Amino acid sequence: MDNIDIVIVEDNYHDVEMVLDALNESGIKSGFLIFRDGAEAVQHFFDPEGRVISGNLRPPKLILLDLKLPKINGMEVLKLLKSDDKTKYIPVVVFTSSNEARDRKESYKLGVNSYLVKPLDADQFAEHITQIINYWLNLNINVD
Repeated sequence: MDNIDIVIVEDNYHDVEMVLDALNESGIKSGFLIFRDGAEAVQHFFDPEGRVISGNLRPPKLILLDLKLPKINGMEVLKLLKSDDKTKYIPVVVFTSSNEARDRKESYKLGVNSYLVKPLDADQFAEHITQIINYWLNLNINVD
């Protein structure tokens, strides 16, 4: 987690490329990690016994999380992150194709910081990413 500002948890290659393009075009020079499924994300933050891997490493300023992930779904990743005192204050933005009321309600119940539905239009998608990153990295004041 050292020098990583953004963790992207997204299995759709095209969506990852669009996020990276938006970051590049907007001039955002933050370090990032990409996980292609929920299991990779969980393994990054937690050891096999479910304890947070910490040490001296600084947590990311933002986790951009899709819900529809292989192996471990985004809702379970969110639940794990928000249930541990060492990770619950990391801002998590769900950025997903799901506009289901039950997904929104469950995400907020679990402690998500924001829930956004991915726009189908590429320009709107890029604008959403730029605004999300700008807000959480430049305007928001986090706990730490």
